[in-house]
Amino acid sequence: MPWNWELPDWPQFHCDFDRIAQLEKQFLLGVGSASAFLKSLDKQDRNRFIVEILSSEGIESSRIEGEILDRESLQSSIKKHFGLDTTLKKETKKESQVAKLLVNVYETFDMPLTHEMLWQWHSMLFDDQSYIADRGKYRTHTEPMQIVSNRSGSPRIFFETPPSDKVQDEMAAFIDWFNHSSAFEPILGRAAIAHIYFESIHPFEDGNGRIGRVLIEKIFSQGVGRSVLIAISKVLEKRRKEYYLGLEKCNRTLKVQDWVEFFAETALQAQEESVNLLYFLIEKSKMLTTLSGQVNKRQEKVLLRIFAEGPNGFKGGLSAENYIAITQTSRATATRDLTDLVQKGALVKTGELRHTRYWLNLQGCR
Repeated sequence: MPWNWELPDWPQFHCDFDRIAQLEKQFLLGVGSASAFLKSLDKQDRNRFIVEILSSEGIESSRIEGEILDRESLQSSIKKHFGLDTTLKKETKKESQVAKLLVNVYETFDMPLTHEMLWQWHSMLFDDQSYIADRGKYRTHTEPMQIVSNRSGSPRIFFETPPSDKVQDEMAAFIDWFNHSSAFEPILGRAAIAHIYFESIHPFEDGNGRIGRVLIEKIFSQGVGRSVLIAISKVLEKRRKEYYLGLEKCNRTLKVQDWVEFFAETALQAQEESVNLLYFLIEKSKMLTTLSGQVNKRQEKVLLRIFAEGPNGFKGGLSAENYIAITQTSRATATRDLTDLVQKGALVKTGELRHTRYWLNLQGCR
């Protein structure tokens, strides 16, 4: 049975975009409201949101590929690329490379896609990786490139890509479609097709998943004419099994309706989570401003540690043991500090005795 790129009408993907029309409308409304809210922020809060979203996208996209990045290092690198002041000294090569890619995609969203742009992105990811022979260029190896699944210990060819000697022509056609399809397709539909199209060509020796996902961000931004901050990889990582299954279903067909609908739903979920993060960061800023000069260093350290966990805070809530471990203080001091934070409205308390837990109270500290 032929692969999708071997079919007679490749690369004409088939789906009915009318079936995602309502999702497209919701997406555009969400982009508009988020943009309006961002404009109301001061420069510091706006920069904080940009750094948070870009770092989240980088971390989760790498996690999908089984690579774990250090959040503090990645955020430090992103801040440096934006010329923001940072006291974070920790920075490693891997995080610096991902930061370069994320910032470049963010800053060049309105530029047409080119071979050179893609090669530059690949170089940013792998400039020091000696195991990749074709760094900063499309793959050239003569042997077939196969994506192999090893489910239940039984290797199986998941997909076989077009041979390397066809990649240049395939990518020329992809880039032409990418740069000229925006006027004819909805944003979510175009992004869904772009991702499956690019992943089917698999033009690079490595890094196709990460580059394929930043192309999604580029399409989102081009579609609305400004940089759109949506960490879609976070949701794709959460739904990894569905994500890979959706890609797999497209391996031997150009009928991609199920994939497009799954992708559109995922994009909306990612947008909602990104907006929640935006609101969370604003409330965080308000709380810290309100509590400035009213909490001790231990309390401040713990609050920042909770905020670092994101909108959901500590899984299962903050316990006294967590507080003691973070601050290296006594139980009696921890109890006093936590009681004080509850009285100030920063935390709410639930449970009793060993089941006592503390949660951020973003609406209570004003």
